[in-house]
Amino acid sequence: MANTPSAKKAARKIERRTEINRSRRSRVRTYLRKFDDALASGDAAAATAAFKAAEPELMRAVTKGVLHKNTASRKVSRLASQLRKLSA
Repeated sequence: MANTPSAKKAARKIERRTEINRSRRSRVRTYLRKFDDALASGDAAAATAAFKAAEPELMRAVTKGVLHKNTASRKVSRLASQLRKLSA
């Protein structure tokens, strides 16, 4: 357990940030799940709409520090690849 006042404050801050980051990560996963569901249904229009919603959400997670830039880029690339396979 933290002993100094500054360590106690840091622990409180970490707790708040963790909650916010957990929420953001969950939000990203929700958008990815929506894309996967649209892909599984075979509906190209729904999958395209889900992709257009998921891409900015992934990039927003990068700007907020939840995901690394390369991780988000890799995920977007793989989603786009899956979408191309469905459309072809």
